[in-house]
Amino acid sequence: MEVEFSKEEFFLPEIKYEYLDHTADVQLHAWGDSLLETFEQCGMAMFGYMTELDYVTVTSCYQIEAKGDDIEGLLFHFLDELLFLFSAEPFLICKRLEITKFDIETFEIECRCYGEPFDLDKHPQGTEVKAITYSAMQIIQEPERNHYEVFVIIDI
Repeated sequence: MEVEFSKEEFFLPEIKYEYLDHTADVQLHAWGDSLLETFEQCGMAMFGYMTELDYVTVTSCYQIEAKGDDIEGLLFHFLDELLFLFSAEPFLICKRLEITKFDIETFEIECRCYGEPFDLDKHPQGTEVKAITYSAMQIIQEPERNHYEVFVIIDI
C-alpha cells in the first residue's frame, strides 16, 4: 500500500550491516542498539546486495506488514515481504526502512519502505535474491548491553 511522506524530515541512518560468504549463497549480518533497528538494517542489507543504494532516490513510500509465530519467523516473513515488494509491482528498491510497529509479543511488524521503482538504466544490477532461508538463522539479543545481531542466509 502506497503512503504519503514528508521529504523534508527524511534522513538516512548509519549503515550497520555486512555480507559474509556462505558456500553458494550469502549471509546477511546486521546489528543495532535495538532489535527493531537490527531488523531494519537486515532489510537494508538485502536491498544493498541487489543494487548500489547510492543510486536510489526516494520518490515513493509503501507500507508492508509481516507476522510470524516466533521471532525467527517474524524476521523471515519481514524479509520475504520486502523481497516481494521488489519482485512484483511496484518493483520497489528501498533506500530506507522505518518500522512503525514492532510487537515481539504478537510477532507483528508494520514498516514504511522508502525508495523508487527499480530501473536498470539507473540502478546497477547487483545479485538477484531468490529467497530468504531459515538455514543457520541467528538472532542474538543482549538487551543489558543494547547489543542485537541477526544472521540470515539469502538464496542467490
